[in-house]
This record gives sequence, C-alpha cells and structure tokens, in this order.
Amino acid sequence: MQFLALHGKQITPHLHNIAQLRITVFREFPYLYDGTVEYEINYLQAYVNSPRSLIFLIKDDDKTIGGATALPLSDADTEFHEPFIQHGIAIQDVYYFGESVLLKKYRGRSYGNRFFDEREHYARKLGFNITTFCAVVRDKQHPLRPKDYAPHDVFWTKRGYQIAEGFTCTYRWKDIAQPEQTDKRMQFWIKHGQMLSTPTDPTKLRAQ
Repeated sequence: MQFLALHGKQITPHLHNIAQLRITVFREFPYLYDGTVEYEINYLQAYVNSPRSLIFLIKDDDKTIGGATALPLSDADTEFHEPFIQHGIAIQDVYYFGESVLLKKYRGRSYGNRFFDEREHYARKLGFNITTFCAVVRDKQHPLRPKDYAPHDVFWTKRGYQIAEGFTCTYRWKDIAQPEQTDKRMQFWIKHGQMLSTPTDPTKLRAQ
C-alpha cells in the first residue's frame, strides 16, 4: 500500500481518481449519491484552492482505494458555516473533515482510524483547536436502508467526537433513482483538538 498526504495544488493530478472513488462509495447507503465526475471535480476544487487542505490517499499499486479530506472550515462550502456562526464559534478556529471513503474490499483494516489520525495531526500542526465533520441524517425506515446497515456513531464516539446538538445544515445532491437534487439534513459532530480522547460539550466551545 502507498500512502499520500497532499495539500492544495498537489491534489490536482489526483482529482479524477478521487472523484471516481467518491462516486463509488457514496452510492451506498446512507448517501445514495448519484454523482458525476464533472460535479465532483468542481466540488474538489475547494481543496485544490486551499493551501491548508489535506487529502490523504491510500493506493494499492496504481489504484486509489481510499481517501480522507479536510480543510479549514472557512474554505469549505458556506452551507457548513452557518451552524457555527449561530452558536458563536468563529469558523476560522475550526478544521473541517469533508469525508472518509474506502472501497468495500479494503474495510476492516483500521484505515478509518488512520484517516482520523492523519487529519487530526495536521489540524493540530496548523494550530486549529476544533475539528468537525457532518453526516447525513436518514430515516431509520428508509426503503433503501440495508438490513445489516450499522451507522458509524460508535466509532466516531470512540474517536472523541460528540453529536453537536443544534449544529445542522442542509446540503443538496441527487439520490440514485431520483429525478433531481433534494435537500438533505446534515448533523455535525465536534471534537476539541486539545482534548484528544475526551469528548467535549460543543455548546461550551467558543472562539479562543
């Protein structure tokens, strides 16, 4: 396996592979994402344009099989800013984890922990004291929910993240088998970067 930590313009040669990986993985429940390479490459430009971004890739020979993304929240899509502004947290103090995607064949090898380790280490190196990510909220009775589906809540909690009550936003994409894009509710999880193993009450976080 080959591991690559890429920042800003270094990401450009890998855009197509990352786009294909995201489309493949996010087609699964709960995202059910019906994406295109063109849309993905446009979305990923935010990471190319941010000199403090990080995309950590895993390659098996020449094949990109996994990746995790992160960048300052201030450089992310504005939809993700509003919950923090409403709760009095300066977006300049927050490092945002975009996604972790890994092909099914390679799961169960602790790469999920590696994705968080790499991003948290880089966030601390940059001086950020809050890390966050958001996840789509789906109905437990959703017709496309697999019977054996298990959410990642336990894993995220073990990593020191906590559901941030009241920190939600909406984001639009097209679901598989649907004619057009629709709004999805996204729930944020938050961790204080100086408390590596202790979840923090997000309502007590303030700009420092």
